[in-house]
Amino acid sequence: MKHFLVISLLILSASIFAQTKVSGVIKDETGYPVSFANVIFKDSQEGTISDENGRFYLESDKTYRAVVFSFMGFTTKEQELTARSTYNMEVVLEETSDALDEVVIYTGKTSKKDNPALDILRKIWENRRENGVKKFKQYQYDKYEKLEFDLNTIDSALMSNRIFKGMEFVFEQTDTSRITGNTYLPIFINEAVSKVYGDNTLKQEKEVLQGNKNSGFDNNQTLIAFIKDLYSEYDVYDNYLKFFDKAFTSPLSRTGIDVYNYVLQDSAYRDNKWCYNIVYYPRRKNELTFKGDFWVNDTTWAIKEINLQASKSANLNWVRDVYIEQEFDVLNDSIFLITRDYFLSDFSFQKKEAAKGIYGKRTTLYDKYVFDIPKDKKFYTKQVDPYNYDVYNRPDDFWDENRMEKLSKDEKGVYKMLDTLKTVGRFKALYNIGATLASGYYEVNNFDIGPVFSIFGFNEAEGMRIRLGGRTYFSQNDQWRLEGFGAYGFKDDRFKYGLSAKWLLDRKSRLTVFGGNRRDVEQTGSSLTNSNDVLGRSLASSSLLSVGSNDRLSRINLSTIGFDIEPWKNFIIRLTGSYRTLKSATDTFSIDYKVMEDGVFTGDVKSHLKQAEIQFGFFYTPGRKTSGYGVERTVINTGNFPSFFAGYSYGLKDVMGGDFEYKKLQALYTQPWNIGGIGRLLSTVEVGTTIGAVPLSLLNPIPGNQTYFSLYNTFTQLDYYEFVSDTYASLHLQHNFGGRVFSRIPLLRKLDLREVVGFRAVYGTISQENIDLNASNIVYKAPEDIYWEWSVGVGNIFRVFRLDFNFRGNYLDNPGARDFGVTGVFGFEF
Repeated sequence: MKHFLVISLLILSASIFAQTKVSGVIKDETGYPVSFANVIFKDSQEGTISDENGRFYLESDKTYRAVVFSFMGFTTKEQELTARSTYNMEVVLEETSDALDEVVIYTGKTSKKDNPALDILRKIWENRRENGVKKFKQYQYDKYEKLEFDLNTIDSALMSNRIFKGMEFVFEQTDTSRITGNTYLPIFINEAVSKVYGDNTLKQEKEVLQGNKNSGFDNNQTLIAFIKDLYSEYDVYDNYLKFFDKAFTSPLSRTGIDVYNYVLQDSAYRDNKWCYNIVYYPRRKNELTFKGDFWVNDTTWAIKEINLQASKSANLNWVRDVYIEQEFDVLNDSIFLITRDYFLSDFSFQKKEAAKGIYGKRTTLYDKYVFDIPKDKKFYTKQVDPYNYDVYNRPDDFWDENRMEKLSKDEKGVYKMLDTLKTVGRFKALYNIGATLASGYYEVNNFDIGPVFSIFGFNEAEGMRIRLGGRTYFSQNDQWRLEGFGAYGFKDDRFKYGLSAKWLLDRKSRLTVFGGNRRDVEQTGSSLTNSNDVLGRSLASSSLLSVGSNDRLSRINLSTIGFDIEPWKNFIIRLTGSYRTLKSATDTFSIDYKVMEDGVFTGDVKSHLKQAEIQFGFFYTPGRKTSGYGVERTVINTGNFPSFFAGYSYGLKDVMGGDFEYKKLQALYTQPWNIGGIGRLLSTVEVGTTIGAVPLSLLNPIPGNQTYFSLYNTFTQLDYYEFVSDTYASLHLQHNFGGRVFSRIPLLRKLDLREVVGFRAVYGTISQENIDLNASNIVYKAPEDIYWEWSVGVGNIFRVFRLDFNFRGNYLDNPGARDFGVTGVFGFEF
């Protein structure tokens, strides 16, 4: 997704008119905007409401001669239209003298007493479980989904920009949004037809893809999957609706009374059902809320139609607007089923209306509902080959038959236009620049060079370090991949390298074999849970600056071979065999250990380690969503699912010269929590123990952090090797309030800052036999009196940076203890 947005926003910077279009602003006689006023074409049911700034846009395929503006407490005003497009209207509504009290009620906070809209809302709560597919034991339906991306705010300046030289033909496909009134250019379309099966008793759902067609750039699967997750399925009856990793309060929420104002605006027949129309808008600014209206049936109290538009003041990055429409149909006079879902988001670097941006649109249609036809549980859990050639290469007559909504003329033209665009050299050059910035790799003839952001580094052992790597990359779905790097340190005058290979043998079970070798400088003890990943991230040279001197580094020569398999979705079993040699990388750091025989010191001391090891690992990530079906898959909802790991390692003595025999048991559990309207919590618990006497390099140092970056799952105020343990339990908590506190402080409200708090604690012990084995220059000390620290942070600074203030809770008497520190982290977050 970032890949696509970077490319599209780089390219940013002629429309086809509908029959009737109007836009402008509504004000009262004092010039103050009238929020949430009704704007309706005369003698029609086509309308909208103004936003919190009084602005509106409305269009129709039909021709209308007048538009009507109304709001409770004001005289209704009718405006004649002399042209099919009337923009920048300034409409002034006059207050009615006999309705001043109503104006006081409905232009600000509405009353929570004697408000008929709230009586209706309570009826919706009482009957919410009686609506939709959840009323049946099993259900099936057909689903058609269309995803589209468009460059928006297309104007003459953009069209004449030299960046589009040679690509002027693309502007023949421009159109105008019926939601915002901005001109846009479609640049990507994906269509999918599926059959959905669900069982409410088993709490299982399965979607079988029957056809997929897309236009645009190569390897669109990741983009498509990311957008589907970004616009993940939601239920307007839920208390909170999750978009862009944020929890918006639903207008139908049981907490909605404290968050929204509700006004009973109208009542009328909607498809032969008598319905009430309720307008809602937020009570406060800068909160994750919507404005809009909904129609609710007067007997079943089920929603017939609902419109949601994110508040302009919502603390949301890179998204200028969010608009949702849902329509429902009636079944057996009582049950309402969703038939249409429309979601539009406007991505932009700026929230100014004139700024260029990108529309992301999803239209989903539902049809042919069937109920209470049970299927065996294996139907939902059985692993299948994720790729079917026919599904992605359906003929045109398949789409003519299964497409529930015809493509517009402009959408049809996009398929041809993008095929042509990909042949234009200037476009390909822009695409390559965007791809490099987004992925960190530069592609050259099926080989990616990178990551480009890891070229330079520094540490005490190597001094300035240069690293260059690459990988084979024929497509996202390669069945095999080779990857490697070479690095050189100017201080130690040594060359380092890493090589790895992996091969997917079976797509259905994802049976994969892998192996590799790496000779490098490593920051051992940077995490409690051990990893044998040959090309895994090393903290040894990840920062040019550090807190104090970080000379506690090791030279490692690691070789691995193994396989993993995924017998059930998101459950992976891995067996890895490894062999490593370790020695100190600096003269001021020692990993020496005493040579023992039957528990008695022989008098010999060794300064290097040789060790063979076998590790069994079990990984379970329920809810994880991936893109692709090759040897490497892209996780598209990182941070939005729990993660479980359990591992057992056995050290092999005298095998390939192995020095020690030991057993390790380790477990890790990470869980993100969306806590309603008060933000998002991330928690991690780690436990482990090492059975047997082992030297420093095989123990579990408590992971410190001597960089100026905030690194989750480390202890910011600890130095490396300040605590060493063989048995441990740790807890990490980090909560992001999403701006809920700062939004209520007038001077800070407009900055869209976000509050982050953290708490970290660890308990550990070290056995006497491990202390007796130690001959290094590290004095073993375990946090038997639970070590803890905490932090407060200010996030969303310039929308990309967070600053954390870290405080040490105890062990302040440790030599060189750091009681306070400041760290920061960059990130792309909505």
